[in-house]
This record gives sequence, C-alpha cells and structure tokens, in this order.
Amino acid sequence: MKAKELRDMTSAELNTKLKELKEELFNLRFQSAINQLENTHRITDVKKDIARVMTVLHEKNA
Repeated sequence: MKAKELRDMTSAELNTKLKELKEELFNLRFQSAINQLENTHRITDVKKDIARVMTVLHEKNA
C-alpha cells in the first residue's frame, strides 16, 4: 500500500484499515506459531503497512 493512497483516505477509513491490518498481523503470527505460514515476508509487509497508516493518521491529526 502506498502512502499516497493512504493520504487520500479519511480518518475513519484509516482507522478501519488499521484495525484490519492488526487483525491480519495477528492471524499471520498465529499461523507462524503453528508452522502453517508459507510466506513469512508477509508479516514484515503488514507491519510496514501498519506504520504507514499510523504515520498518515498522525499527520492528519496534527
């Protein structure tokens, strides 16, 4: 997900996206713990997406 796409979203949409990403991260960690995760790099990608969403939210709130 690109930061430009995130900046076009409203704060409510960003909060929803953040919640979805956190749920996805939880599920990926769970799959990793029981050795069912095939693409381990996806965890890193989701973490970076969460950071991008949080950064844009902080920019909008400031």
